[in-house]
Amino acid sequence: MDNSKKAYRDYLELEKKYSPHTVLAYLKDIGFFEDFLKAEFDQESLFDVNYSQIRNWIVYLADADVSNNSINRKMSSLKSFYKFLLKTKQIAASPLLKHKSLKTPKKIQIPFSEKEVDNVLNYIQYPEGFEGIRDKLIIDLFYTTGIRRTELIHLQMANINYSNHTLKVLGKRNKERILPVLPIVSQQLDLYLQERARLQQIKDPAFLLLTLKGVKLNDSFVYRLINNYFSNVSEKVKKSPHILRHTFATHLLNNGADINSVKELLGHSSLASTQIYTHSSLSELKKVYGNAHPRNRE
Repeated sequence: MDNSKKAYRDYLELEKKYSPHTVLAYLKDIGFFEDFLKAEFDQESLFDVNYSQIRNWIVYLADADVSNNSINRKMSSLKSFYKFLLKTKQIAASPLLKHKSLKTPKKIQIPFSEKEVDNVLNYIQYPEGFEGIRDKLIIDLFYTTGIRRTELIHLQMANINYSNHTLKVLGKRNKERILPVLPIVSQQLDLYLQERARLQQIKDPAFLLLTLKGVKLNDSFVYRLINNYFSNVSEKVKKSPHILRHTFATHLLNNGADINSVKELLGHSSLASTQIYTHSSLSELKKVYGNAHPRNRE
């Protein structure tokens, strides 16, 4: 890795505080573009690139059936890299200055209904003992706090504040936020901690949520857990932790929560990120509007 890319990696890790996964993805994208430059233009320098060469790469990717979403992500990586080179005065102008993202179809993520969530939490059979209590707690935490999957996995015992019923969460870019825990979830948490203390071995004692073998959870474990339980009550195609987080936001908005409060609970840095959830509450809004407006009763 040359000095400029090493400095860029340090910038992403230390200044931008991106996760190792994100940093690796950015560097891979830049590496792919570098390979393309060598193959197509016999050019090794990333410093003397023009937009025409980048457009050629976009066409090459599109011809290879790479999706617009993936192409946009690669362009985002390049844009970030050239922004860094500009900031550190290694180039005079970014070749991506006038680039516009490719259009992508909007994915409508359908949240679970209140009935579906109620059925999972109150009417299906959970395994006996530790695993059943833990599984129900995980579902309850997703639905009542809007926590991200990675945030849930990395919850630590020290993150629990028993006196005021809150959880401290470390979110994206190491931003901390405090989430309230409902009394009914606090009761489930107490039950879980009693069962956790009875485990024969605990290999990861700092982490709150563990497997039966006493190790912390992983992404695929949590995904399968949510998918399996909601498959019992829902015909929706996508049944994931993110849909449950989406459900948390939608149900709050449907029941009159202020969008700025939902933004803070979700840990979004801008209101634009939260507004994607408002479309789901539109049907509820139409219902209230139809029932309430005098013109609709004529």
